[in-house]
Amino acid sequence: MPHPRRLKYLLLRMALLLFTVSAMVCLTASLLFLLAPTASLSLSLPARLQQALPAYLQTDHRGWYAASSMLVGDETLKRSNEKTSQKEKKWDQLYHLGGNGPWIPMVDGVVEGGIAVPEGCEVDMIHMLSRHGERYPTASSGARMVDLVTRIKDSPGVPSGPLAFLNTWEFFSETAADFEQLTHTGPYAGVLEAFTTGVKLATRYAHLKANISAAAPTYLWASDSTRVIDTARHFAAGFFGLESPAAKVVVISEDADRGGDTLTPGDTCTNYVTDATHGHDYGAAQLALFQSTYLPALSARLSPHAGVTLTPDEVYSMQEMCGFELLVRGTSPWCSVFTHADWRNFEYARDLLHYYRAGPGNPYARAMGWLWLNATTHLLTEGPAAAGPVYASFVHDGDVVPMLAALGLFDEPGSAEGLPATHVRTPRRWATSQIVPMGGRIILERLTCRSDGDEAERFVRFNVNDGIVALDGCSDGPGGSCGLGRFGEYVEKRGEQAGRFALVCGLSSEAPTTLGFLRQPGYGGREQSAGKKKRAGWWGAGL
Repeated sequence: MPHPRRLKYLLLRMALLLFTVSAMVCLTASLLFLLAPTASLSLSLPARLQQALPAYLQTDHRGWYAASSMLVGDETLKRSNEKTSQKEKKWDQLYHLGGNGPWIPMVDGVVEGGIAVPEGCEVDMIHMLSRHGERYPTASSGARMVDLVTRIKDSPGVPSGPLAFLNTWEFFSETAADFEQLTHTGPYAGVLEAFTTGVKLATRYAHLKANISAAAPTYLWASDSTRVIDTARHFAAGFFGLESPAAKVVVISEDADRGGDTLTPGDTCTNYVTDATHGHDYGAAQLALFQSTYLPALSARLSPHAGVTLTPDEVYSMQEMCGFELLVRGTSPWCSVFTHADWRNFEYARDLLHYYRAGPGNPYARAMGWLWLNATTHLLTEGPAAAGPVYASFVHDGDVVPMLAALGLFDEPGSAEGLPATHVRTPRRWATSQIVPMGGRIILERLTCRSDGDEAERFVRFNVNDGIVALDGCSDGPGGSCGLGRFGEYVEKRGEQAGRFALVCGLSSEAPTTLGFLRQPGYGGREQSAGKKKRAGWWGAGL
């Protein structure tokens, strides 16, 4: 047995050696990060674990950067979203939840090259329209889910087969007060996604933050809904910093009397609200038609295992619970109850709902969405020096979709009927799962480009959930972008085709017809004005 003094000496030597090795490892990692931050971060987690994490939690941060200068010298980094440039052949449940799932990057129909800024160009202005973060189901949908689970559990039968998990499963919300609010647990928590999106975009557009005027705070606009306001506040904390005086969240009322001066035109367009055939309920009608083609068979298949006779609507609620439980717990046994074919039908059903409720298939949608699009186009034309470099508005999915209809980014080409409700149309451009997932966003990026000393040219490109989408008929600019002047002409023509908002919606002559609030203070001598009966609420950026 070693002498106690010799043993103590050996232990001290071992401790010193371990400390030295640890220090060298930390120093090496720090040097790697300083020399190549994107590459070094990508090494921090095993590839298998990387793939299991939601995109905004992955430490492979290549998609965080857009500037091509950060990508030079590494072919894998030049293609900043190579991993998501095309949908993997293996099944990915998140791409079939029809907007009920967490944020995912758009991978279908995107421009090659990813979000990297084209050589010789820089982004000098951004305008973002974003859906709120991941939430619990609405009060009505949540109540239906609770009633269904209670009915099965209270029945004398014992759930079996694919529904056997119900013998021990508990609903994912402890109280009805959670309904409609952001989720706050699990890897897909809405509060987390909103905050990390702020950090992600602050990283990508750091040069724009440096150009923001210090004369006044940057406004972020949110429609007057708790989950929307909370999304904007968490985003502001991630982008500007916790309780930063550099940002203010301005709350815009969702009241019907705001007319065209609104973020939520579906609430102020009177004809859209009252037209029972082709207004707001048009999407629900098309949804019901398609549900009748696949849900009865699922009801017949699952009822023997439920111990009760399931209605088609109850089976649909089961499919909805897959996505909503994922948003709370990160996993759900409901997802494995259905086949891939069942999920493709569910996905298409959700596509029909949004396409006809407020998307390209609704006759009121373009006029409603043109309000924000027109105001933003004018700001893009003014430029960052006159109007400010950063704009962000937060709304519901039903407010993002009309803008996309006005823009025409996802119109179904060569199809007068749009999307049929009798069968699944493939291929199709409209994919709700990728266009407006929870936290879904579109960013209009203004590019200023120079080549060989030529005069600067300006373009607009369309970033939908970190996928660049080309605009039909105007995509010959760098990286699939559209010339700014041509874009202005295009938007004007789309507005003529859509019709005047007040006329299409049946508003009075006294109703506001344009967005009067969408302007940053401290630029161009104009200040925020909500107008009479349109007073904006004020919220700090802190939590």
